[in-house]
Amino acid sequence: MGILSGNPKDEPMHYGEISGVWQFSLAAKGALSFYQAFLNHAGDKDLKKILDALIDQAKLEIKECDMLLTDNGIAPAPALPERPPVKLEDIPVGARFTDPEIAAKIASDTSLGLVACSQVMGQSIREDIGALFAKYHATKTALGVKILQMSKEKGWLISPPLQVKRPEAVEV
Repeated sequence: MGILSGNPKDEPMHYGEISGVWQFSLAAKGALSFYQAFLNHAGDKDLKKILDALIDQAKLEIKECDMLLTDNGIAPAPALPERPPVKLEDIPVGARFTDPEIAAKIASDTSLGLVACSQVMGQSIREDIGALFAKYHATKTALGVKILQMSKEKGWLISPPLQVKRPEAVEV
């Protein structure tokens, strides 16, 4: 029986898996910090619900990735301090992020998270790590759809140029 046989959790992580999980945890810690800041700036109740879901997801990713690293003898990146809640009215108007700005940033971040999940899934030889990041990918996909739908409904979506008039087909 080889070293990569049996229970995947008993297999060693290779350097790519270690780096991918470590970087993903670090990114989740940064995302948690700015999601908490955005929650302080957000005024729209639907946006706040999505930010709460993103915060919960980031906390889960941090916990699971750091546990995976620790269980394999790797020190995870340090966590950032929690952001205290602030009343929206206490943030000066000129210093405040607007709801459309927040929606665009979290949409972009969610999209980048999907790419990061795909990369770790693709390089993993441990099935448990691939499955963990497939779970994160599915959750980020669902959150991304909610962000897109909300941005469309609220008129916040900034779309690329649309092809309104299509060229007519020429019969040969």
